[in-house]
Amino acid sequence: MASEKVDLYKENKKEYLATQKPALVKVGPAVYLSIRGKGAPGHSAFTEAIGALYGMAFTIKMTRKFAGKRDYAVSKLEAVWPDINCDGGPRNQEEWTWELIIRTPKFISPKDLGQAMETLKKRGKGGEVERVELRSLNEGPCVQALHVGPYEKESETMAKMCAFAEKQGLRAAGPLHEIYLNDPRRVAPAKLKTILRQPVSKN
Repeated sequence: MASEKVDLYKENKKEYLATQKPALVKVGPAVYLSIRGKGAPGHSAFTEAIGALYGMAFTIKMTRKFAGKRDYAVSKLEAVWPDINCDGGPRNQEEWTWELIIRTPKFISPKDLGQAMETLKKRGKGGEVERVELRSLNEGPCVQALHVGPYEKESETMAKMCAFAEKQGLRAAGPLHEIYLNDPRRVAPAKLKTILRQPVSKN
């Protein structure tokens, strides 16, 4: 009998609970496919990196599935912004560094990554995919909130989160982390939903 399909969002649903009111959550260790870059979101380097990340994610999944190995749902796109947190960040978007990530089951290995990379190269889709790597995050306590609306107005939600953290005697302890719940190509900006996550520690 085949193993049940792994769904990381269902397994870790407490970590993805978010309303428009900031709240504290505890985020455990997790493994991600990751690709890093620099520049404004939406520019070619950013969109090409998204394509490479998803290409790798689905190739790993399908390669395992065809080999009869445990299946899983490919998770949503997320991003970590190393220069941005409650203490501020660069105003010029061209100076922003970013790390696009997709949460991945812990049983995915560097060997799985290597096999998928070779498959994509044979299909003529090398290049950017060679920059994709596996990496772990352990964010621990975080202030989290749901932002509804265009990405350009996230600063309003972030301000509420930072004020909430300050009242709790907490300070930023890592970069801003975003989880994109829908696709901006298919959803009006006013209806976009994004979980904002700020790792924190005691002052």
